[in-house]
Amino acid sequence: MITHQSSLTDFTSQIKFVLETYTNHNIKASDYSNIILGGLGGSGIGAKITKAWFFDKMPIPLDTIADYNLPAYANEKTLVILNSYSGNTEETINLFSEAKTKGCKLICISCGGNLHNLAITNQDILYRLEEGYQPRMTIGYGLSFLFLIMGELAQMNTRPELEEVIEKFKDLHDYQLDSAQSIFRFFKASIKNKFVIVADKFFAPIAIRFCQQLNENAKLEAFVHVLPEANHNTIESYYGRLHTNFLFLYSDLNPRVHARFDFLTSKLELDNNKVLNMYVPEYTIFSIFDIIYRLDWVSLYLGDEHGYDPMKIKNIMALKDYLSELEIVDESND
Repeated sequence: MITHQSSLTDFTSQIKFVLETYTNHNIKASDYSNIILGGLGGSGIGAKITKAWFFDKMPIPLDTIADYNLPAYANEKTLVILNSYSGNTEETINLFSEAKTKGCKLICISCGGNLHNLAITNQDILYRLEEGYQPRMTIGYGLSFLFLIMGELAQMNTRPELEEVIEKFKDLHDYQLDSAQSIFRFFKASIKNKFVIVADKFFAPIAIRFCQQLNENAKLEAFVHVLPEANHNTIESYYGRLHTNFLFLYSDLNPRVHARFDFLTSKLELDNNKVLNMYVPEYTIFSIFDIIYRLDWVSLYLGDEHGYDPMKIKNIMALKDYLSELEIVDESND
């Protein structure tokens, strides 16, 4: 059995697999009017991270969908890239069906299931993943494929940066684990508090990833606020000492946003709130993987402290069973 811990211990093997198996799709962004990245949960978070990374690099509009339906503008000039590790995520399968109906070009990422079979049957481009993992622990596969796929679309070579991740992880592994342990110890005494991760727009998707891991691995409430928007509303809830663990995750790409983090840190700490700053000086493919890796470990340490088995997701499985027994006719597009 591939556990969460073993997935992280051998994390770079996922990136190596992608680099070894990737084949060019030979599609240019200029051939399309827009791109849609679809997926949910552990398979969908890579889409959000990829969108943030290519925000100022992709020459055509790029959107993400974590739902059942494509937007009305999707047509034969739309490239749809779908990621479902199991291949059986019902929302993603519905996106595939709609993409076919609308005449979209499709690229699929999966290790099997319905999505894999549909892609083969319809002769769509398919990137296959290795089996045996929990979907949320396969971000190394999905995100690496997306960086290569999107890089090729934008006529950028992202391969050297992925190779750099593998090399740097060798040298920094002990430091990364020490860092994760330090973050865990910082919050250990207040482990029952909810977590609020405040991020800038660049690291917001990684903050969402951390929340997802806290939810599933440690069964903890966790939320994301993004600056500067949250300074126009959420800041008004920051009075006194709160039952909240704050983690600030941000770059230095916008000095005005950086200053907002400085202000919030002073304000919250003055009221004796627990605030951990994770300032990341560089926004690179390496820093993206590095922060994901450290915070994934933190979620496992917190779950272990609570006594939870991260492999068990009873509520999610109960919901899937409930939905499988329903006979609901979707008339939204009739």
